[in-house]
Amino acid sequence: MTRLLFVCMGNICRSPSAEAVMRHLVAGAGLQDAIEVDSAGTGGWHAGARPDRRASAAARSRGIVLDGAARQVTARDFHDFDLLLAMDEDNLRDLLALAPSGTEHKVRKLAAVDVPDPYYGGELGFETVLDIVTEACSDLLDELRQT
Repeated sequence: MTRLLFVCMGNICRSPSAEAVMRHLVAGAGLQDAIEVDSAGTGGWHAGARPDRRASAAARSRGIVLDGAARQVTARDFHDFDLLLAMDEDNLRDLLALAPSGTEHKVRKLAAVDVPDPYYGGELGFETVLDIVTEACSDLLDELRQT
């Protein structure tokens, strides 16, 4: 079982979107028993909150369901997950600062580009996030299939 943790700042927009997209792709590939996905935030101020309604609406329009509740990354996550996938350079830096010694190799960015934070922008930002994470998650799934 490969375990993936998608990480952004507050865990209500980008990382739950990536989690839902990857879950959708994994289900479509019939790999639910081989790949497990979750998401978290580097900060805990949204802990317990549902995904942002705008992120949920954008995903729903593509047949993808965002669910779950926001939570903060814990030290245990670095041991429990095989990959911790940051949405941008800031999240990557924060994750590496939190990583217990010997777990840093599990941390990387999801995409070659930063996944922009859509929280303070308009509806189009949530579509952009979905476009980027869909391509990146598809590439990641291809990578995992080859290992």
